[in-house]
Amino acid sequence: MLETIAYIRPEEIERRSMEIIREGLGDGCPWREPELSVVMRCIHTSADFDYGQNLYFSPGAVQKGIEALRRGASVVTDTQMAYAGVNKQRLAQYGGQAFCFMGDEDVRLEAARRGITRAAVCMERGAALAGEVIFAVGNAPTALICLRELIGQGLRPALVIGVPVGFVNVEEAKELIIGAGVPCIVARGRKGGSSVAAAVLNAMLYAKEEGKDVAE
Repeated sequence: MLETIAYIRPEEIERRSMEIIREGLGDGCPWREPELSVVMRCIHTSADFDYGQNLYFSPGAVQKGIEALRRGASVVTDTQMAYAGVNKQRLAQYGGQAFCFMGDEDVRLEAARRGITRAAVCMERGAALAGEVIFAVGNAPTALICLRELIGQGLRPALVIGVPVGFVNVEEAKELIIGAGVPCIVARGRKGGSSVAAAVLNAMLYAKEEGKDVAE
């Protein structure tokens, strides 16, 4: 069995994977760049073609995210896994930095004192950062609920990536963000996850200067 599997270089694996994804989306695929690259990255990460249908983009959201990243926007994630998945070297090339406050002891203590989730406190910490901020939420619907409250109080994030996975309050929290009037990319329904949040962010980081993705 092993003898029948040829060694393939990593870059060739990714190139061929993207070809398979593009073929799988078919000629009737409604997506065009720059949204197409985000859709393809999500499918590449999850091996789930449902992302060809369940991703919601507010008008111009991907291009706004790309432009914010190139201006040095900060990225705040709700999990260490999403933080680990972000290409921080590419982010730093634009002058940006990624943050995840979930492991901070003072965040744990504040969440316990106030009776809220650490993810919510993390969003508040992110909202207090100077400059433009992109929030990438892949796990906690409470993070999206908190962001919606902060938006109501005047927060204007550069972009919200809302792709938490799960069953309780997940779909409702995503719809709150869609209706919040800020740039957003949301995976409607129950699917998502930290790896998907990182994939959306990386798709924008990998975009070429003309707004097309290296995965084409």
